[in-house]
Amino acid sequence: MSAFGNHTSEKPRIIRSSDQMRNFVRNQQADGNRVGVVPTMGALHAGHLSLVQASTDQCDCTVVTIFINPTQFGPGEDFQKYPRTLESDLGALSHYGVSALFVPEVEVMYPPGHATSIDVGQVSRLCEGVRRTTHFQGVATVVMKLFQIIPANCAFFGQKDYQQTLVIRRMVEDLNVPVQIVVCPIVRESDGLALSSRNVYLSADQRRQALSLSRALRHGRDLFAGGELDAKKIVSTMRRVIDEASGDIMPDYLILADPLTLEESAEANQETIALVAAQVGATRLIDNHVLSHPWLEPLV
Repeated sequence: MSAFGNHTSEKPRIIRSSDQMRNFVRNQQADGNRVGVVPTMGALHAGHLSLVQASTDQCDCTVVTIFINPTQFGPGEDFQKYPRTLESDLGALSHYGVSALFVPEVEVMYPPGHATSIDVGQVSRLCEGVRRTTHFQGVATVVMKLFQIIPANCAFFGQKDYQQTLVIRRMVEDLNVPVQIVVCPIVRESDGLALSSRNVYLSADQRRQALSLSRALRHGRDLFAGGELDAKKIVSTMRRVIDEASGDIMPDYLILADPLTLEESAEANQETIALVAAQVGATRLIDNHVLSHPWLEPLV
């Protein structure tokens, strides 16, 4: 059994077959190795790589997946133009000691006749689920399939996709899936913008407008730290921050919510999370922050 965090400078082994991937993981575990998996859609940035770092620090063997999942994109969303950067992704992963990269074709994940999907219930119907009605059904289904193909000990996800982490935790608990879910902090650019593969779509002006999302969250956090508990007052102040950005930004939702159910809160407390989503030009961005947590300095 190797020491955790024993990084190499070699590119990971690429595996495209589900049977080969499953056998690889089982062989690792038979040798006594703890296996971590980092599911991604590629176009890797520092946020993804922070998840990879966490896995290689905590596990003997790390598997990264790159699969742009068509079932989580709704009509008119950006499936066809979603960045596909396999070669640069491989180069980035070569610095992290990743053991294997699972890159399946669509036909491997969804063979002809595929008909089963997973509905995680109420937590998938709020916030993102209001506008993107089939999104989390697609997310839950593909993550469950990945957990069957890659029976890892633990899986690493980012807090930026907060609702997604709740959906996956609910699915894992309800269906008795033997994988530990590890949620890692949001990684932000130097100006505070949460890292996202979709940031590359933003023009210079749109990117400046997008900064209002993180500024709004920080204002909400500061109000709470100063003793304000009225959710309506906090949200009103946060919304003004976004409205002042004007331009191409169109807020979708901005709420204070219960961290487990995402039901809106009337009064903020130590556990309350603020969540925001907005359309910036043609690009949809999301962000969030637990009000009681310190505002972390950007990592990149």
